[in-house]
Amino acid sequence: MTNSAALLDRGIRCLNDELGILDAERFVALLLREPFDYTEWRKDNLFAGMNLDEIIDQADKYHKEHP
Repeated sequence: MTNSAALLDRGIRCLNDELGILDAERFVALLLREPFDYTEWRKDNLFAGMNLDEIIDQADKYHKEHP
């Protein structure tokens, strides 16, 4: 398991790489300002309309593309 400082550093680098510095900052500000429950969001959005086999297929595909 990654320690907290390393995880925060990795997460911020991912956000910066994907969103750019300004939008990464805006994203963090939104998380701090708005109540956000990732677990509920994931249930309602990430796998919405997918059955277990479809989720497993997506996980396998991701694993193959990101070894």
